[in-house]
Amino acid sequence: MRRASIRHAPWRALTPALLLILCASLFPHMETLFRWLQPDASQVVYDRDSFWRLLLSHAGLVLLSGFIATVVGVVSGILVTRESGRDFLPLVNNVASIGQTFPPVAVLALAVPMTGFGGAPTVVALTLYGLLPVVRNTIAGLEGVSGAVLEAARGMGMSPSQVLWKVELPLAFKVIMAGVRTSVTINIATAAIGSTIGAKTLGDPIVAGLINGNTAYVLQGAILVALLAVAADAIFERIESASA
Repeated sequence: MRRASIRHAPWRALTPALLLILCASLFPHMETLFRWLQPDASQVVYDRDSFWRLLLSHAGLVLLSGFIATVVGVVSGILVTRESGRDFLPLVNNVASIGQTFPPVAVLALAVPMTGFGGAPTVVALTLYGLLPVVRNTIAGLEGVSGAVLEAARGMGMSPSQVLWKVELPLAFKVIMAGVRTSVTINIATAAIGSTIGAKTLGDPIVAGLINGNTAYVLQGAILVALLAVAADAIFERIESASA
């Protein structure tokens, strides 16, 4: 039973991604289905931009902000768990918490005057919003490494940097990846609000549908955002399973 489960795991991880590809490719040809949902609308398939272009732009914004949040979050977590940086632990926790509790829409409004409209303020908002899970999980993962293991590593003559790279980070990897997974998955949904300030995201059909009262548009954008989040989560789950 266990062997069969492991053998089918890659297909389970790929299924959401395959559904995402199918939906992005077939939506433009599914007017009959969406017409049934919105019979009184003059147009039921969003065609102001291609779903593939919106999908790639949306994923690009999430990947860029996720990369920045991961680098900043992991480095901050490492620094405040060293003896020389422990005094800054409350400060880093507070800054990360404020970044997530601040409404993304408000961050967009504050960032637009500095960065202009488009993708840049969206990346700023997503980075701030995704920082907290990475910081907290990095700190929890490093703090969770057994003191006896650290003492044994130092007893073997390892330097502080060797202890960090060869003992602490490998043992904390799964916890840190869980934080990155949470951060990216949340930001895939949050990125849709970037469409309100001119960023190309899967929020475009959702916003257009809300403005025009077109449920079909809203459904097309929402399905693609949901499938992208599920596909990303499945990929992270696969990475965590492979590293276990």
